[in-house]
Amino acid sequence: MNSDDPAVRRIELTLHKPWFALYARIKPTLVIAGRGQPAQWGIGTWQVPAHQTVVVGVYLFNRMWRFGRAEFALEPQHPPALVYRAPALPFLRGRIRTNPPNPPTPPS
Repeated sequence: MNSDDPAVRRIELTLHKPWFALYARIKPTLVIAGRGQPAQWGIGTWQVPAHQTVVVGVYLFNRMWRFGRAEFALEPQHPPALVYRAPALPFLRGRIRTNPPNPPTPPS
């Protein structure tokens, strides 16, 4: 990275599909700062500006309508890990929250 590039940080996003869902073969779409991109269920990482608030959103699309939409305004002081939980029913909203890093376990 050269000195002209804006500072970026890497965030981790975990996309959870419910174990019982009334929809099949639907993959999430991730939207970062207004730009949509396909994603996979599970853990992924993306780059975002380091010193700006960025809106991170996720939705599901079944060829007819969007559902499971959730957004989170990720600020620079937030931990760099988010968790998205998709709804079990195709007309409900999803949820995004921060996933704070696990505290170190004390030695035994």
